[in-house]
Amino acid sequence: MTLETILPPERTLFGVPGGSKKRVLEFFSTFIAQNTPSLDSQEVFSRLIGRERLGSTGIGNGVAIPHARSPHCKTPIAGFLKLAEPVDFDAIDGEPVDLVFVLLVPEEADDAHLALLAQVAGIMNDADTRSALRRSESQRELHERLIEAIRRQA
Repeated sequence: MTLETILPPERTLFGVPGGSKKRVLEFFSTFIAQNTPSLDSQEVFSRLIGRERLGSTGIGNGVAIPHARSPHCKTPIAGFLKLAEPVDFDAIDGEPVDLVFVLLVPEEADDAHLALLAQVAGIMNDADTRSALRRSESQRELHERLIEAIRRQA
């Protein structure tokens, strides 16, 4: 399983309103539940917030990778949000976040979960990739640049 197969263009969102970490996670939870019948927005939000309580998923350089396991998630699901304005995500470097890569995985997906997280971290740790994503001016362009980065890393 690769990121490319679980990140369709419609889950790459451009110019998402920020406000706060909580609002961003609420937005994603509502969005993904509306587009995935087996998921409940409150359950997704609760799991993402629960994960944040263990430690921020803000990895630095304006990037966060919120992720959670869900018993209602049948296969891994990815979403990418380019925020309209950076938000405080309690990132390890203290910098606000504007690029958010969300992963939801089935409860039992240990190896797959770790492999996908490692792949996301590798992509988002590349300064050229972050810069290209930030220069994107549309949802289509954002998705194309993300897929190019995923393929380069593969």
